[in-house]
Amino acid sequence: MQTCVENLKSVPELRRGDELEVVIEKFADRGKSLARLDGFIVFVPYTAPGDRVRIRIQRVKKQYAEAIPLEILEPSPLRTQPRCRYFGTCGGCKWQHVPYDVQLSIKRDTVEQAFVHQAGFSKLTIPPTLPSPDVYHYRNKMEFTFSHRRWLAPWEIAEGKPLDRSFALGLHVPGFFDRVLDIHECYLPPPKTVHLLNNIRSFVKKQGWEPWHIRHHTGYARHLIIRTPVYTSEIMVNIVTAREDPQRMEHLAAFLQTHHPEITTLVNTINRSPGQTAFGESFSVIYGPGVIHERLHGLTFEIAPNAFFQPNTRGAEQLYEVARTFAHLQPSDRVYDLYCGAGTISLYLARYVAEVIGVELVEEAVANARRNAALNGITNATFVAGDLLHLFTPDWIAQHGKPDVLIVDPPRGGMHKKVVQQIARLRPERMVYVSCNPMTQARDIAMLRDIYTIEAIQPVDMFPHTHHVENVVGLRLKHTP
Repeated sequence: MQTCVENLKSVPELRRGDELEVVIEKFADRGKSLARLDGFIVFVPYTAPGDRVRIRIQRVKKQYAEAIPLEILEPSPLRTQPRCRYFGTCGGCKWQHVPYDVQLSIKRDTVEQAFVHQAGFSKLTIPPTLPSPDVYHYRNKMEFTFSHRRWLAPWEIAEGKPLDRSFALGLHVPGFFDRVLDIHECYLPPPKTVHLLNNIRSFVKKQGWEPWHIRHHTGYARHLIIRTPVYTSEIMVNIVTAREDPQRMEHLAAFLQTHHPEITTLVNTINRSPGQTAFGESFSVIYGPGVIHERLHGLTFEIAPNAFFQPNTRGAEQLYEVARTFAHLQPSDRVYDLYCGAGTISLYLARYVAEVIGVELVEEAVANARRNAALNGITNATFVAGDLLHLFTPDWIAQHGKPDVLIVDPPRGGMHKKVVQQIARLRPERMVYVSCNPMTQARDIAMLRDIYTIEAIQPVDMFPHTHHVENVVGLRLKHTP
């Protein structure tokens, strides 16, 4: 997956808009595939190794080019028929054209690339990727965007029907922040999410609500977020708007309560900023409790409108079980859970150990974790708000005790170098590193290679049909004789 140019003299003269034929050589980074033109690398999405494809060059860089596929001239044996009609235009999926067992193999290779080829670890046994329990309809949260600029899929253009291009509610076209597909089907969330999407779209258009104009910063409707837990029947609809309008919300509430009584709470988030984000400076509960609940391994978790919760519920149960197994927990253990968020991993592990201390920078998440502990009657989990860069002072360790086990689950960027250094000073006997980015995970663990040995590693698929992979690594402290 390296992007170096093998022979700069053989680089072809390429320009944006050029159309040509290539044969796809292999899968590459970020869900794309790779072809070569006289040794020069061209990345092409929505293709598979062995495809002979006509492409159009979109972007030319010094060491590589990016293109879009125009026509599959000769399909690869690896190719399968995508289920969704928007596939190839929508940004929600990248690999519906690839059989699921091949997707799992690619994700395992991604982990191997990070640890063996990039970080230089050797003698690692990387097992096959654990498949997601649900290959379709696995997402419990979907975020859709309102737009003044509707992008048409190729088949919509081919149909030749008159379409309103001034309104869209759907998902973004990859690489274009201002282009949105007006989708009417999606196989990532459960069918009830799509049913709600389509009915809310019809209501909003009938009411004449203006979609947000990303360039002029005008309009009203910005985002629609639908949460549908797996183990409870609760549903949250969160509509993000540019301003408050109680009368409009009253009309929407009346419509939903009449036609969709299954929705248990409606929330209105206000985002007045020009930034294209579904978060806002405030939210109001229109009806219902303003939260929903989901269960993981028999525990109940409260989910607030802006709270993070693993989007794949059954996949999260599998991921946490791998982490628990790698931790080799003992009843007397004290566990630190860093980047604990709303406490999902902390509370799951609490039943197996003497004490869990969760640490999180975001105070709102810590408050949520404390509520979740109380909700489940868990008394041996403590949650602390603090910056990991400065938290682990001798006084802090004296107050909370030295950990036997450390669990870390940082954001995609991985851990700050100073946090890794603090872990090196703490030296817990066992450590489990959970990551959604094997590259930064391998980088961080490489900084600890003189202190810890890798005992086990396990890729876990949480997001079928995308290039994303979770990876769990179990480490044990080295003891010098």
